[in-house]
Amino acid sequence: MTPTSTYRLQLQPAFPFSAAAAVVPYIAGLGVSHLHLSPVLEAVPGSAHGYDVTDPTRVRAELGGEAGLRALADAARAHGLGLVVDIVPNHMAAVPRHSPALWEVLREGPSSPYARWFDIDWEAGGGKVLLPVLGGRFGDELAAMRVEGDVLHYGEHRFPLRGPVPDEVGPAELPELLDRQWYRLGWWRLARTELNYRRFFTVSELIGVRVEDPAVFDVTHAKILELVRDEVVEGLRIDHPDGLADPEAYLRRLDEATGGTCWTVVEKILTGDEHLQPGWPVAGTTGYDALRRIDGLLTDPEGAGELVTLFREFAGPPGDRGGYWEATVRRAAYRVVTRELAAETDALTRLAGRICSADPALRDHAPWALRTAVRELLVRVPVYRPYRTGGEDVLTLRAAASAKAAFTVPEESMAVDVVRDLALGRLGDGPDHEAFRARFAQTASALRAKSVEDTALYRYTPLLSANEVGGDPGRPAVSPGEFHAYCERLARDWPTTGTVLTTHDTKRSADVRTRIAVLSECPDRWDAFVRRVGEEAGRLEGGRAPDPQLAWVAWQTALGFGFPYEERLQSALLKGAREAGLHTGWTEPDESYEKALTDFVSAGPAGPPLYSVALFSRELDPYARANALGAALLHLTMPGVPDLYQGTEREYLALVDPDNRAPFAEGPANEKTALTQVALRLRGERPEVFGASGTYVPLEVTGPAAGHALAYCRTGEVVAAVTRLSLRLERSGGWGDTEVLIPPGQWADLLGGRTFGGGPVRVAELFGEWPVALLERRSA
Repeated sequence: MTPTSTYRLQLQPAFPFSAAAAVVPYIAGLGVSHLHLSPVLEAVPGSAHGYDVTDPTRVRAELGGEAGLRALADAARAHGLGLVVDIVPNHMAAVPRHSPALWEVLREGPSSPYARWFDIDWEAGGGKVLLPVLGGRFGDELAAMRVEGDVLHYGEHRFPLRGPVPDEVGPAELPELLDRQWYRLGWWRLARTELNYRRFFTVSELIGVRVEDPAVFDVTHAKILELVRDEVVEGLRIDHPDGLADPEAYLRRLDEATGGTCWTVVEKILTGDEHLQPGWPVAGTTGYDALRRIDGLLTDPEGAGELVTLFREFAGPPGDRGGYWEATVRRAAYRVVTRELAAETDALTRLAGRICSADPALRDHAPWALRTAVRELLVRVPVYRPYRTGGEDVLTLRAAASAKAAFTVPEESMAVDVVRDLALGRLGDGPDHEAFRARFAQTASALRAKSVEDTALYRYTPLLSANEVGGDPGRPAVSPGEFHAYCERLARDWPTTGTVLTTHDTKRSADVRTRIAVLSECPDRWDAFVRRVGEEAGRLEGGRAPDPQLAWVAWQTALGFGFPYEERLQSALLKGAREAGLHTGWTEPDESYEKALTDFVSAGPAGPPLYSVALFSRELDPYARANALGAALLHLTMPGVPDLYQGTEREYLALVDPDNRAPFAEGPANEKTALTQVALRLRGERPEVFGASGTYVPLEVTGPAAGHALAYCRTGEVVAAVTRLSLRLERSGGWGDTEVLIPPGQWADLLGGRTFGGGPVRVAELFGEWPVALLERRSA
């Protein structure tokens, strides 16, 4: 059954299946058709997210086990709700003591029946798998290890030992014993250069799973497929398909295994104007592409450009702080590919070298040339990964020519052509060729995620509302025409795709972003504000920011919150500074910088200047309201299946994880809740209007303020209209005689209780007390 709408709950030990069942009546009352659950399979104990799966054959005991999940499904069904579940095919937790399959592999080695589960290059590791878990060099950590029976203990870690194991193992005998194992314990820093298993992005605690192997697919999906067959689960969200060797083949196998009965969406991040692969047997994406269009529609392009200029002046021109978006991305990509992903680059170089050595036509390409070609092409992939379909549009000849510029000897640059052809699958179809094509694409997705999501978005910060997963800070605004074109394409090609505004992975919730977006309409007021509060804070002990870019980000974030919660603000800003890697980092933190950061937050945004923050925030309230309600109505009525993140039916202010992953709690209703209930109930009552057969038709807006209204009609039966750039609208004199052309018929205003006839309607009258309007046709 295709949902009409879904509601995401973030499960965790503090909010298990029983807690979810308790709030089912409330969620059903909102009007959604399905609960959307975060991962439900066995995970690392205490995990607050569940993406670190340890055993895909069992439902997570900490959440209530399979009985708890089935009880939740029964409770949901009793209230008319189905279940959609998040699944994680790409990786599992690399925590042996909690993963039965990985434990067996470490004990039995490549002969273990579980060895085929994991993407391990045994040859590169000299027959061993590197486990980068040691806090220091091996010799320095020996004293912290001890043997108990056939188990090695190191801090919280446990590792199996294959025999024979002496009754007593002293420090002198331990190295020899460990040399006999199928694994090698190493300093955590070695993960950058010597890791020989595929991981999730650069997270060594998550090991890649080979679901491209039919046997591995079958056993790792058996429990989920059982739940689907038993109608406990009606829909699936596929986490990180870009990490898979062959996403399309995987999705086809999954579709066949479910009998095509599941509504399935993929967490595919589309970049720019990139389209979802047309051959994938899915309903669509999880909706980050919709998020970008909604946010962009509420962003003023002229003001956003002015903010870029102000940002450069304020933060200063050195390095990434004063650069351009694409240049920032490229610099970040070089940093990641040469450091965090060095092991992955080396693996690709080895594969390319082996292929070239076996082919007389390709011999004599030096390893350094192949490595350079791999690196230069990877940093030029403009999307998350190339696919078989459309690969040449991603790995273009222009990109290859640019990559060749890194070579000083033209003859050596021919390695770029070899690597490009291998990545496109042009140079053969042997196992190594196929492995290179898949691994290049997998590495490209990891590079894009780390360089954009986890680095560049924290370095280039003129307008924080644009710095979101799948966003384009270099071009943050979306025109009404572009928005309409996008929605028309969705209605035609992907009518039941997922759409979102806030997720467990968004860096700022929608309500924070829509408030910050108002700054694009008043860059002059922002400029005066940020300089004034900087002076106010600077007069206080610890009130000077350690660098101007941090100050810019901190004050924008405080405004987005409306009230600067000190601990939450400090946590988010510290994470951002470490991700940016300009002044401090996760692996080499600068203690003095980080202390200055926390002192600044305490004295500045969370200190006495908070009065100025609150004052300016109140001035933005009317325009933030228009943005928040407009975004909500667009999300709930545009083509696709809207997914509401827990709590977002009311004001929801949250920053990057873990701030946005707190256990769900009911809160007071407000006008956003009322709008949400009206729209969701309408979707449930009129599925033919919003579903696969529904249409989307832009409505004409004319008059002096036409650019400030956007309206459309769904299947001739429902009209939605929103205000955009309301502050600019106010400055320009308001609506005047601006009109929207409503289709023929009699229309009921579902928010204001009025009625309208078809034809031209003055926008000021249409909106009334609300900055949005939702109409339902009652008669022809």
